[in-house]
Amino acid sequence: MEQQKQQHVIRAVRADEWEKVKGLRLDALRDPVASLAFLETLDQASAKPDEFWQDRAAGAAEGVHVAQIIAEAPDGQWDGSVSVFIEDAGTSDFLGRVVDVDQAHVVGVFVRPEQRGSGLTDALFEAALAWVWGREEPVLDRARLFVHEDNERAAGFYRRFGFRPTGLVVPKPDDPSAKEHEYVFTRP
Repeated sequence: MEQQKQQHVIRAVRADEWEKVKGLRLDALRDPVASLAFLETLDQASAKPDEFWQDRAAGAAEGVHVAQIIAEAPDGQWDGSVSVFIEDAGTSDFLGRVVDVDQAHVVGVFVRPEQRGSGLTDALFEAALAWVWGREEPVLDRARLFVHEDNERAAGFYRRFGFRPTGLVVPKPDDPSAKEHEYVFTRP
């Protein structure tokens, strides 16, 4: 699943890269719009033990129910990441709502500010959706994500990429006064 994008390698994480998984997540949570884009704070993520990050990297590397796709620069720096996990019909999602159909859920989208607009986000999403569509069991035709009502930059990218709002609006789990809009992308 490796591909080149403007001198970056777009690939899935490996289990032994847990320290880089942790470092990129902490960098993402330092971003000025992190409170709009993520459901945890820098303090919460920083307090997690190394075992948490080791398990996260190992699960994503396994690629069975979750994948984390990264953009690696020639110098080894990770400049972006997208994670995607499988939601099985009949299970509960992160809001406690019953999932109606087997689908993928895109989360943890982050590209370093200096790389935004370079095509890196497109490359990450293309690789993430290739992982989704390439699965044998369950076969998936739908990927979804949620975007904060005030995160127009992200919403604009998702629409341009082909995600469409469903009309479902839910309260943000850590701030019920804020709203999250569901967007879906269906297999072409």
